[in-house]
Amino acid sequence: MFHSELLDAYKKAKNYVQDKQIAHDLELPPSRISEMRKGKRYMSDKSAVFLAQEAGLDIHEVIIKIAADRAKTDETKKAWETVLGKLRSQGLHSIQGLSLGLMGFMLTADYWSQCALYRLC
Repeated sequence: MFHSELLDAYKKAKNYVQDKQIAHDLELPPSRISEMRKGKRYMSDKSAVFLAQEAGLDIHEVIIKIAADRAKTDETKKAWETVLGKLRSQGLHSIQGLSLGLMGFMLTADYWSQCALYRLC
């Protein structure tokens, strides 16, 4: 599970010895970090980007791996892993264009879902 790897990378970068130090930085209860390590909860994209930046990891790769962790089906998880594999084969610089495209799509999808909710109310 990538969540634990990301938490460990951040812990190592900060020279922390306890997960509660990570929880403090993320403004979360210490039990939340434990739940993430056990796969009962998933971190937000915002937290993942913060941890990646502080640990010196590529944020684009981290976001894809976090999405794969969150995937509810094996098919979806494999799809995210395939996306990452294809981008690696082309060089990770390709990820920046993809992430901008995905962000644009997500913003558009969010806009339309808000419109639908507004009309339903």
